[in-house]
Amino acid sequence: MKIHWSIKAAAIIAVLAAGAFGGYKYYVDAKEQQQAAATAAETVAVQRMDLKSVVSATGTIRPVDSVEVSSKITARIKTVLVKENDTVTAGQTVATLDGKNYEAKRDQSRFQVTNTLAKYNRIKYLYSIGAKSQEELEDAEYAYNTAQSNLEVAESDLNETVITAPMSGVVVGEPKTAGTMAVQGSDNPTVIMRIADLSDKLIMAKIDETDIGNVRVGQEATFTVDSFTDKTFTARVLKISQTDTSNSWNTNSSSSSSSSSSTTASVIYYYVTLDVDDPENLLLPAMTARVDITTAVRADALAIPISALKTDAKGSYVLLVHPDGTQENRYIKTGIYSDDYVEVTEGLTEGDEISNSYTAKTSSSSDNKTNSMGGRPPHF
Repeated sequence: MKIHWSIKAAAIIAVLAAGAFGGYKYYVDAKEQQQAAATAAETVAVQRMDLKSVVSATGTIRPVDSVEVSSKITARIKTVLVKENDTVTAGQTVATLDGKNYEAKRDQSRFQVTNTLAKYNRIKYLYSIGAKSQEELEDAEYAYNTAQSNLEVAESDLNETVITAPMSGVVVGEPKTAGTMAVQGSDNPTVIMRIADLSDKLIMAKIDETDIGNVRVGQEATFTVDSFTDKTFTARVLKISQTDTSNSWNTNSSSSSSSSSSTTASVIYYYVTLDVDDPENLLLPAMTARVDITTAVRADALAIPISALKTDAKGSYVLLVHPDGTQENRYIKTGIYSDDYVEVTEGLTEGDEISNSYTAKTSSSSDNKTNSMGGRPPHF
């Protein structure tokens, strides 16, 4: 009886072991097939194509010429003769100020001139007959000259009550309304209205320090705005600022020193000015422009996907797959980058098969323990 159950138990164990081995063998075979299929699917051929390297940035549409119209005197606005979107010409009267006080000052100054002139002529005659001294004559002359100067100032102030357009253009934004007090000043004067020449526009774009070295004056660019999503506009690089947007390099500047703690941990940006082509006059000031500046173009370049490129301490390399299935770490030299591809200038030929996966290198060398993932290393 004991022998009978022992044989049965052994048979059961054998069946279970065979099943487990068969399941494991099936899993291993399936895994190897999956890996082989994945490796085959991720192999790409080195090919030739046209490449374009771009620097992307965001900027703001601005008019080339614009001016804020303010008053040189303090007075209440009497009339505003233009409204938003009106076209004006240089010298055109666009507003007037209440000039009653300045008219009174002018009249007083005129009276002072008449009075001092009469006194000067009288003393001059008396001096000629010896009845007045040289000093009295000089005092009378000084009083007359002072009155004339005061009259000139009063007349100039009165003339400033008529506000004229300093340039030809379009009134942008709503002007101040009649009754508003226009305050003079060099720090914070009242802006009565803004006039801009909208026939010529530019973009002020912010380029970060990792890309600014590739930007050159004269490079072509394209951009889009949210208002016209189906339209692409063109532009050209006009100017590159020689200082960053925060002037963080200037340690003597109070503004830079106050923001030094924030700029050291943030990205450094430079302003790049682009001349805009807008023949249909569709663009408006303050629109956000998403700009792509073309920094380099290569026709019929040897190229590989950026995802296939790996780097380590020795440089950039790819996993070259030979016809017999063996693989080799092939070091290459790269040129320009597009969004998805990188130019190969040395190390590969057209038609070479490379792995497009992120498989780590199997070598035990310490050189190969650095980053073996696909990347976009710096190039010169």
